[in-house]
Amino acid sequence: MAKLYFKYGAMGSSKSAQALITKFNYEEKGMSVWLIKPSVDTRDGADVIRSRIGLMAHARIITPEQDIIAEYRAAGRHDVIISDEAQFFTPAQIDQLRTLVDEEDLPVLCFGLRTDFLTHFFPGALRLMELADSITEIKTVCACGRKATVNARIDDRGRIVTEGGQILLGGNDSYVAMCHRCWKKRIREQEGQYRVEGY
Repeated sequence: MAKLYFKYGAMGSSKSAQALITKFNYEEKGMSVWLIKPSVDTRDGADVIRSRIGLMAHARIITPEQDIIAEYRAAGRHDVIISDEAQFFTPAQIDQLRTLVDEEDLPVLCFGLRTDFLTHFFPGALRLMELADSITEIKTVCACGRKATVNARIDDRGRIVTEGGQILLGGNDSYVAMCHRCWKKRIREQEGQYRVEGY
């Protein structure tokens, strides 16, 4: 029985690496994988999925306007769909992935973030939390040793950013995975420093 899977984690938790390893495992068994990614993710090239440890593969780009069901049927039959950065899909596109699971008996594995730099759900991730048959956290740790759950956005001075648009593409230079306690502590320390310095 096919399922819709959501495997989420904070920045740096090896989501892309696990997506690419999963692709390899299916292909090693002679199965056909439709690897997809949202068009908004252009960090490593429009059609490239690349992990921090050097794994890389080309993927089909899906724009927010495209119907994933139509795109899948145009691409031809596959044994599984694997998506990286699935939080950037629209809720309607997550519904389309759910439909492919139900109507095509096709496993769909979505890897991505759950929340943004302010701990708010991405719309696509929220819809995945509502619809997925299997939800798994890919864990990583904060510098303090606790489990990291916050994708803290940092500026070029290393300060925590607490305002701005939900989407800002970046890697280790723009985001740090932190536990909620350390994130709040850093923000409080910054606010105190701003007051002392007269900001």
